[in-house]
Amino acid sequence: MTLEIMMPFYGSPEQFRIAVESVLAQTSPDWRLTVVDDVYPDLEPGKWVSSLGDERITYLRNKENLGPSRNFNKCLELSGQEYVTFIGCDDALLPNYVAEITRMVTSFPRASILQPGVRTIDHDGRPSRGPAEIIKSLIRPLKKGQGVLSGEKLARSLLRGNWAYFPALAWRTQDLRALGFRSEFNVVQDLMLILELVESGHEFAVSSEPAFLYRRHKSSYSAMTGTNGSKFREESTLYDEISRRLSEKGWNKAARSARIHVFSRLEALSLLPSAIVNRDRQGQSDMIRHALGRPFRDLTSSDVD
Repeated sequence: MTLEIMMPFYGSPEQFRIAVESVLAQTSPDWRLTVVDDVYPDLEPGKWVSSLGDERITYLRNKENLGPSRNFNKCLELSGQEYVTFIGCDDALLPNYVAEITRMVTSFPRASILQPGVRTIDHDGRPSRGPAEIIKSLIRPLKKGQGVLSGEKLARSLLRGNWAYFPALAWRTQDLRALGFRSEFNVVQDLMLILELVESGHEFAVSSEPAFLYRRHKSSYSAMTGTNGSKFREESTLYDEISRRLSEKGWNKAARSARIHVFSRLEALSLLPSAIVNRDRQGQSDMIRHALGRPFRDLTSSDVD
């Protein structure tokens, strides 16, 4: 098995180098890396990766900036292997990542989504374990070992709080391609895809064996959209849609978790002080609205109370 590793690039050149070097350091040689540059202003990162001279690495630069979801869809279209990973250009693989995913595919051949163990690091690459990691570890159904999850129980656990790490996931390409990334979502597109696959009967394999380094830092896209409130507009739209669909399916416990989305609302409340300090009235309004469970009109409306 050859693992397709897609890296949408727009970010720190230094962290990008670390991410690429982590792929080169894999104990298993069975990988292909494609970097899709979303028109990052500095051309040097592209020149550097092109100079590596490894035939397994391809560098492409978009003609125009596509934004996160459209660039993910382009990466998906380019994927030619049975399984694909979308590594963040600020994250890193541990040396055993490809070997661990290959082992998991052998153990769980029916799984459409696979997640190995994940360690978190801060901006400077130091081990980090903040509130988000503590919560994820508490609500994740499988704490140790490995196993496969599916059905309403899996949907309910993800809707209580999203414990998955999108950049660490390996996906069965054909199952993912049947759905694609939805363009209206730039932050929660991973959770929507996972839930749609789970709703369709697909399985999610999980291992606690560490194989991925997830970088949590203030300049990441999800962190920036969280502090200005737009992330919660997306989450509100997702939870409203999913709760209706799961109710129609008869997954009432999972639908209730979607309606309540307690950890998402608590996160909005925890970020409210930063919006107040920054005098961001729109962000304050969005966070309060989400924390109170009040619906948004749509993803683009800007109703400031």
